[in-house]
Amino acid sequence: MLYRHTKQRDLYLKIRGFARRMRKNASAAEDFFWEKVRDRRLFGLKINRQFVIACHISDECTKYYIADFHCHEHMLIFELDGYIHLTQQEKDQIRTDHIREYGYTVLRFPNEKILKHWHEVEKEIWEYIQRKVR
Repeated sequence: MLYRHTKQRDLYLKIRGFARRMRKNASAAEDFFWEKVRDRRLFGLKINRQFVIACHISDECTKYYIADFHCHEHMLIFELDGYIHLTQQEKDQIRTDHIREYGYTVLRFPNEKILKHWHEVEKEIWEYIQRKVR
């Protein structure tokens, strides 16, 4: 039993380290988004970047995902999609479906929309929050 927990803990620490490195190597869209949302700048929401989500498959197995941005208050994940996501849409959908099983909502935005149409992104986020609150 101890071995399984140690192995899972080691895996979590490895994933967390990877997430930290990803924060330092962010895309232009991720940097822009972060500047717009950090320090509760977006509707007073607390948002984390490169947040590790643990999805427990069984007692022996936990799957870890790294969300681009995360808002715990609304169980909301923001994914920013660059060109690579055009080639892995099926993989992204499986990941999204799995994360949704744990109660999260995933909002996806193309990098270009983040950088060129921020007001539309803000509006979509605001509308989602308003629907959820009602």
